[in-house]
Amino acid sequence: MGKPKALVSFCGIPLICRGLRRLGPLADQLIVTTNEPCNFDFLCSGATQGRLELYRDIYSSRGALSGIYTALHYATLPSVAIVACDMVFPSASLLQAEHRVLLDTKADVVVPKTSHGYEPFHAVYRRESCLRLVKEALDGGETRATSWYDKAKIVEFTLEDVLAADPRGGSFVNVNTPEELKYIEERVLSGEMTMIDGDDLRHPVLHKKNPPCGYQEPI
Repeated sequence: MGKPKALVSFCGIPLICRGLRRLGPLADQLIVTTNEPCNFDFLCSGATQGRLELYRDIYSSRGALSGIYTALHYATLPSVAIVACDMVFPSASLLQAEHRVLLDTKADVVVPKTSHGYEPFHAVYRRESCLRLVKEALDGGETRATSWYDKAKIVEFTLEDVLAADPRGGSFVNVNTPEELKYIEERVLSGEMTMIDGDDLRHPVLHKKNPPCGYQEPI
């Protein structure tokens, strides 16, 4: 990409701004974990001023788990939604549904599970219990985001649960090349993206004609 994926433009704004626009209204506290805070200072103004905080990883070891720990450590509320800042279609309605289940159960984590496995970066965590479990995993040399899940009380969101909360699907779409990003951006702008079929929520489905349930993605 030539720059951090979170800063790559999609439909005219950086992906991280797109995520904040879609999810920011849900949060009482906004945390961005980054080891390059100078690249993200521009976020601490406007609508997020006074609400958004930038933090470097507490653990020097590289890996997804360190970011999760840092977010949980600096969070001040009992429930924490952790979302990758380079997702194209993060879903507020899905996070709300996960949070309701977290409150109604004794789960430590409410996390979607698809044919690709767990989606830890579109999940909701119980701060107190998860902070301890993640720290234990890091101290044991783990770096994978889900390496500690076997010690936690997990509630899995199935395909049906995900689509009930977000019928449009596509919540976990991620792009890794400029070509992929351009392809999805062009389809969003042309109105060709539609509801996800089957059990693959990472890849948007394209149709030549828009059906009545067509995906109408707000830009």
